[in-house]
Amino acid sequence: MSETAERVAVPCPSCSPELETVHEVLKPSGQATVRCTECGHVHKTKIAEEKTEEIHVVVSQGGESFSATADVPIEETLAVGEEFVLETEEAIFVVRITSLEQDANRRVEESVAEGVETIWTRAVDNVSVNVTIHPNDGRRDDSRSVTVNIPGDYEFVVGETEELADEEFTVDGILVTDDATGYNFDRLDHDGDTVFAKDVKRIYAEDESSTAWSAW
Repeated sequence: MSETAERVAVPCPSCSPELETVHEVLKPSGQATVRCTECGHVHKTKIAEEKTEEIHVVVSQGGESFSATADVPIEETLAVGEEFVLETEEAIFVVRITSLEQDANRRVEESVAEGVETIWTRAVDNVSVNVTIHPNDGRRDDSRSVTVNIPGDYEFVVGETEELADEEFTVDGILVTDDATGYNFDRLDHDGDTVFAKDVKRIYAEDESSTAWSAW
């Protein structure tokens, strides 16, 4: 999703009257004052205002959800898996699109903004990651689950030991989320495989605490 830019592409009467070049906007208005980044020429030009549409946004975060709105250029194409910055009265979030809802509750993977009624998302700047920890003696009946809260861009690596949320464990497998992109498999379990926290559905790990599984 596009953000308001301080640069525009327009022809430069000095160095490129027939082709658009990147210009820095010095004074925005109907007749904006701009400076060509190629030759430094300052001139005035008309910048067309982009039509936007206010779209309902639902954000899932930590098992809860809340509603907000976003002003989106009507001709912009939205797609599941894309991330954008959402500003609300309470805070600013980085969110990932998980579904696009059109009229009659129809869900699609991709659509121009003009045809979207609700953008379903989840927050990915800070996430909760579920970890299933197995005893280090190979037993599985006494496995337990913990949740760690962590920045979305934190990297988990299969084979590496983590010390998080008062736990110490070695990652031996990672399930990735359905909306994650750039991974060849739904589960990664080879040493060195790396997954961002925002793309993790669940981590499977071996306990490294010396006392965690003591009967006493």
